[in-house]
Amino acid sequence: MEKQTKKLWLIAGVAVLVVAALLGCWLAFGPKAGPAGGKIIDVTVIYADAASDEFHISTDAEFLRGALEEQKLIQGEESQYGLFVTTVNGVTADESQQQWWCFTKGGEALMTGVDSTPIANGDAFEITLTTGY
Repeated sequence: MEKQTKKLWLIAGVAVLVVAALLGCWLAFGPKAGPAGGKIIDVTVIYADAASDEFHISTDAEFLRGALEEQKLIQGEESQYGLFVTTVNGVTADESQQQWWCFTKGGEALMTGVDSTPIANGDAFEITLTTGY
C-alpha cells in the first residue's frame, strides 16, 4: 500500500511540474499585447466579388478584436476559443455556401483569433470573405 501511495505522489508531482513548464512556456512565448495607447492600424475588407473597403483605425486597444469592435466592423458568436467572426462590415458569411472570414496580416494567415491577436502601431490586416472549407 505504501508503495502505491508513493507512486501516486510521484505521478502527481510530475504532472504539476509539466503543467508549470507549459504555463511558463505560454507566458514566455504566447501572444503579447502591444503597447497601450495611440496605435493606428489599417484593415482591408475584401468581399466575395473582390470589391474591398479600407479602414484606417486609430485605437488604444491591445488586441485586434477591440479595435474592430470599436469601429463596429465585426460581429460573431462567442465560442470556447473566443469570438467566431460571422459578419464583417455588415456582410454575413453564408454557411450554406461554405463562406467564412479569413484574417491575415501582411498576407500571412493569423495563427491566433481576433481575441488574442496583438496589434502594434502601423500593422496592416486583411479580412477576406472566403468560400470553401
